[in-house]
Parts: sequence; structure tokens; C-alpha cells
Amino acid sequence: MNGPAGTHAPLVVVMGVSGSGKSTVGEWLAGALGVPFADADDFHPAHNIEKMSAGVPLDDADRAPWLDALADWLRRRAAAGSPADGGVLVCSALKHRYRDRLRRASGRLFFVHLTGPRFVHLTGPRPLIARRLARRGGHFMPSSLLRSQFEALEPLGGDEHGAAVSVVGTPQETREAVRSALARARLC
Repeated sequence: MNGPAGTHAPLVVVMGVSGSGKSTVGEWLAGALGVPFADADDFHPAHNIEKMSAGVPLDDADRAPWLDALADWLRRRAAAGSPADGGVLVCSALKHRYRDRLRRASGRLFFVHLTGPRFVHLTGPRPLIARRLARRGGHFMPSSLLRSQFEALEPLGGDEHGAAVSVVGTPQETREAVRSALARARLC
């Protein structure tokens, strides 16, 4: 999935609601591309985790420092300056303005990658995602917040560089759909 020798590896943000399989797909994709992987959950300040653990959705003020930290990670990966740069970040990135913030915050450095981060939006019906989320253990995000995530979700717009991929099938089918979508869109 890497480009020709000497080209920059892509920056990819795997997005979607909690329980859509972002971490599973993102870890696989980072391995396939040979680039670093980061999970946005690891960037949340303690206050955000406490709030979500209590079943309270985050507001934009809560998200601001988190989005800044994510944009900084992307900025550093864009600035790595070698053919082995790039990276895969998994992040809910539910709203267009959050994705804009990730793109804009990295400034001129994204000209190295021409279009900035590419987005892979993992999609699926709410009942399926709810079942998956209910089976997941050891995570601070309670299934009670899934409704608020679906309500906040703004799918990728025509002005955004990315692709939507259904997670209805098996993990292998989802990986193949991601690979296909990225190849069709010439994202990687």
C-alpha cells in the first residue's frame, strides 16, 4: 500500500463513532503502510476521561486541548521529512469543524503531503455498533454515549479528502473494503 520509493507515506485519520472498529482497522492500516499508529483515546486529558466515564458527553471546550494534541501529532508526522514519515491516527472526528481543525492546525507542513490527512470514515448501523460497544470491556466510553455520538456525527463532505467504508461485514471484509477505498481514491 506504500507509494513509489522516495514518496511520502500518507497521513490517515480513521474516524467514526465509538465501537465502529477504528482501533482494529487503524492498527492494521498502520502496519500495512509501515507507519506509526496513534489512538486519540490516549491523548484525552484526565478530565475528559472522567466526564465520559460518568456518561457525560464532551463539549467543544473539552475537546479543544485534545484536538490540539492530535493536530500536533499529525504535524510532527508531516514534519518527519523522510520517505518513512506519515502515520495513522484513530479518532472519532465526528464533526466537519473538528476535521478542519486537524487539517488547519498543521499548517504549511501538510503541503509536503499535498492534501493533508486523508480520512477513512467507518460506518455502520446503530444497532450493530451498539452490540459491538456493549461487548467491548475495559474502555472508559460507556455505551450510553453512543446515541450522542450518532447525533453529532457529520459524514465526510465533498470538500474532504477521504472515503466512507461500511463495517457491516467481518473484520477481514472491512480491511479489504478499506484497502479498496484507499486505492480507488488514490489516498495511499
